[in-house]
This record gives sequence, structure tokens and C-alpha cells, in this order.
Amino acid sequence: MSTEESYERVYTGSETNVQYLQELFDKAGISSRVRNDFDSGLRAGFGGGLPGQVQLFVIKSHYDEALKIAKSTFPKDYKDE
Repeated sequence: MSTEESYERVYTGSETNVQYLQELFDKAGISSRVRNDFDSGLRAGFGGGLPGQVQLFVIKSHYDEALKIAKSTFPKDYKDE
């Protein structure tokens, strides 16, 4: 995988929603990466992140396409933009 700098966050939400988006991204040929700060903090022995909030990242070159998929799949999660 590439370095962290080559990825951009496209969605933050429940683990179930992130898994669903990952499936859609895979079908579209978009590589993605998940980051769960809360779970990582628990494993390391300290707190961090919010329970139930998982971040989904995609390679920057696929960001626009991934964002379009995410917004059409979960429009209520993007109402503030």
C-alpha cells in the first residue's frame, strides 16, 4: 500500500456503513482503507476517537468518484457540506 499522504478521507460513520461503502468501492475498482481510532486506542491501552465512528479513506486520484458514491449512498451524512 502507499503512504498515508496518498489517501484522503471520504467518509466517517458506523462500521456497518463503512463496510458497505467498501464493497461499493471495490465493485467500482476503488481501493480503500479503514481507520478506527477508538478500536486502535483500546488495543494500545489508551482512549482515542469516538465509539462507533470509523473513517474511510481512498486514494486521492479516486476521491471524486468515491465521494460521489458515498454521497449518493448516505446523503444524510453529508447534509452539512
